[in-house]
Amino acid sequence: MPVGGAEGERSSVGDRIDELVADQVVLVVGSITDPAGVTRGKYVPVRRLRDFQRSGMGVSPSWSVFCVDTGIAFTPAIGVAGDLRIRIDPAEARLIGDGIAWAPGSLGDQQGAPAALCTRSLLARAEAAAAERGLTVRVGGELECTMLAADGSPASTEPWSPYGIRTSLDRSAFLVDLATTAERAGLAVEQIHTEYGHDQLEVSLAPDTPVATADAVILARIVLGRAAARHGLRISFSPVPFEGAAGNGAHLHLSLADAEGPLFSGGRGPHGIRPDGGSAIAGVIDTLPDLIGVYAGSAVSPLRLKPGNWAGASACWGLENREAAVRFIAATPGSPHGANAELKLVDPSANPYLATAAFLSSALRGIDRELDLPDEIPVDPSTVAATPPPLPTAQVEAVDALENSAVAADLLGPEMVEALVAVRRHEIRTFGDLSPAEITQALRLAWSC
Repeated sequence: MPVGGAEGERSSVGDRIDELVADQVVLVVGSITDPAGVTRGKYVPVRRLRDFQRSGMGVSPSWSVFCVDTGIAFTPAIGVAGDLRIRIDPAEARLIGDGIAWAPGSLGDQQGAPAALCTRSLLARAEAAAAERGLTVRVGGELECTMLAADGSPASTEPWSPYGIRTSLDRSAFLVDLATTAERAGLAVEQIHTEYGHDQLEVSLAPDTPVATADAVILARIVLGRAAARHGLRISFSPVPFEGAAGNGAHLHLSLADAEGPLFSGGRGPHGIRPDGGSAIAGVIDTLPDLIGVYAGSAVSPLRLKPGNWAGASACWGLENREAAVRFIAATPGSPHGANAELKLVDPSANPYLATAAFLSSALRGIDRELDLPDEIPVDPSTVAATPPPLPTAQVEAVDALENSAVAADLLGPEMVEALVAVRRHEIRTFGDLSPAEITQALRLAWSC
């Protein structure tokens, strides 16, 4: 007789517990990532995995307004009273080493309903909204980070060779450990290389559904941090870890398809873009001034988001244009996953669930409104006569734009906007008068896992 219902659930979780114990797992951590972009978690002994799924682990609502330091940005809606729960799916528990398994958590109320400030649930709703429109969505993530010495200083002092064989082979033991740990955790890594900046590393992840990709970004940060620690290193996900250094991005790639095929290829528009694909790109560009505070709204973000940094600081799009906010990748033999739109201005201080939700929701908004694709900018935007209007990249400007945006409230919900504005305004009060050197030092490890 087949097992079903509650008995089947108990059997399934019991089997998962046995599997984890066989893999020498002692503790399971479930994490959430807050609006400030910091990942926080709670641990239980592996035998309590079923409780983590059903009842969840209690957290104060203030977790949603924790700041990058030890501050709490209370809002009219969030104070000292109340309780929420982090719940995980045991099937999603991944091995991260040292007797620990990790699973992405969702934030809910006592009854099990998603909390208003659960960024993972927000992204799941955006994914469902795309499905309701008959669209299949795939998102790819890239993680740029900086290797540090154990004390937080630069990991190396010798001359750096961007993408160099010497600079990568000097870290071969770490890179092999990273790849091995990622494989064991079920993390689909497609590429690893040393980057342009000194001691900078990039990891590219395989495209997946939106929620799965955001989960993978957090898992990749954890795997990077744990593997680095075994080699006497630390990992910084700060947008700019040292004053004057190259910035770290957190680029997101979006592809969309309907019953007729991909929206970014097979059409008669520029580079094969179909009408709805053009509207999707237009929607992303149209909302950039409102959502820059989501994508790059931290106290460190303005140090990276400047023309000439290949950070996508211009509100435009272009084929393989690394200075455009939206870099378009056409469907060619050199693009194994087909055509996609890359949002370049996202940095690692952004919550990946929230940033992906904003990216996808703005694309859907463009399709719904049948927005026209703007003219392509095929060169450095600073060299053209009709330069795109500047984005509000200063933190005060970005937060003001977010707070006053009806679009942001519609796409993300007013509660989410209020919480994000609160934690970023705390940063303005705390770090706004510091020099770039002081800000980068204070927040170098703020977003590390």
